[in-house]
Amino acid sequence: MNTLKVGDTVPDFSSIDEQGNAVSLSDYKGKKLIVFFYPKASTPGCTAEACNLRDNFEVLKEKGFELLGVSADSAKRQSNFKDKYEFPFPLLADEDKTVINAFGVWGPKKFMGREFDGIHRMTFIIDENGVVERVIEKVKTKDHAAQILEA
Repeated sequence: MNTLKVGDTVPDFSSIDEQGNAVSLSDYKGKKLIVFFYPKASTPGCTAEACNLRDNFEVLKEKGFELLGVSADSAKRQSNFKDKYEFPFPLLADEDKTVINAFGVWGPKKFMGREFDGIHRMTFIIDENGVVERVIEKVKTKDHAAQILEA
């Protein structure tokens, strides 16, 4: 896995959100952006993480952050996930893994003694110029906003 690190410039990416709208890194130029990657919409850990960010969305906005959730789920699955939990931020349906590979979060994982390739749950905090300011590798799903805000 060739994961982006602090100080790296994020390559411009383009994908679609849960509504099928095009979303690019350049849309966030001049803004601080939180990009959080999660393995699968509507699973317990991913739901806890996204709901924690939803519940703290106003605080994050006050600190100047925009949010973007990313997984390899279909737009329909992302849309159902967003609607069910009323997320106020877009969820990218990165089925071809363009964004996932740009950030380097796809790679070998272990779960219940099994090894497989998948998305590593990670969060990137990107500054106004598209440079990685912070990487959170050990995401606390139930308390993720606090991890972001503690810097």
